[in-house]
Amino acid sequence: MLMEAARAAGGRGPAPVERWSPPDCGDIDMRIDRDGVWHYAGSPINRPALVRLFASVLTREADRYVLVTPAEKVGITVEDAPFLAVEMASEGDVLVFRTNLDDIVRCGPENRLRFVPEAAGGLRPYVHVRRDLWARLTRAVYLDLVALAEERQVDGTAMLGIASGAAFFPMAPVSVLEALA
Repeated sequence: MLMEAARAAGGRGPAPVERWSPPDCGDIDMRIDRDGVWHYAGSPINRPALVRLFASVLTREADRYVLVTPAEKVGITVEDAPFLAVEMASEGDVLVFRTNLDDIVRCGPENRLRFVPEAAGGLRPYVHVRRDLWARLTRAVYLDLVALAEERQVDGTAMLGIASGAAFFPMAPVSVLEALA
């Protein structure tokens, strides 16, 4: 079902922005909010095809998110992550995620998971999509992911984490989790 939804969405995929070297034209009033909604001049962009077009030319340069075309490069604001992982499935032993813009991401060494500690406790989960762009897992997807967690030794420490294919992504030391229980 996950793969069928992505195929139905169609699209050509991301543009080859790494081959372009346009002039930097500064920042524009475009923002991706924490919920993955794109805004221009304070108003949400309600055309999914337009959002997919912008996402196809999105990249990251150091701490700055930019839209790159052959003619220009402009900076935008991203509140958390530019994408949301809204669905998860398994292809054999590989986890596959679908983003809110219908990108399909196979989790592994090139598209890894990371878990960022939150100030109030807990972890914020992300999956790498492309070009240093990440998708934050929605709460429902994160709960499904946690159900797959397993314990493994990592550098002599018992870690709880997620396996996908040949890769293992540690979440937290088991000792920390036992202390919370």
